Amino acid sequence: MKKFQLLLAGIAGLLLFTLTTAALAADSVPITITGEAMCAKCQLHLTDKCQTVIQAESNGQTVTYYLADNDLSKAFHKNICTEPKKVTATGTVANKDGKSELTVTKIDVVN
Repeated sequence: MKKFQLLLAGIAGLLLFTLTTAALAADSVPITITGEAMCAKCQLHLTDKCQTVIQAESNGQTVTYYLADNDLSKAFHKNICTEPKKVTATGTVANKDGKSELTVTKIDVVN
């Protein structure tokens, strides 16, 4: 009887692990957005320090994506700190502190 319970617990654990892994993998699917990039501090007055955000339309609503701190977002910030620019960005989105955070892997100014 104990072997059966142990086997059942093992199967349940494996199932839970599989479902959790699939759910986490769904969050890391790269997306591409096009919108207006600007400084969250200088133009939007949303933060105390400079940070790039991209505002894009989604289902008729404006969504503000805060760019995660990485080398690419830091290097790109000088392009938009003084004036907004239309951009296309690719990366993964996560919900952090109630905000959409985009970890960019590619970002380009649209002419």
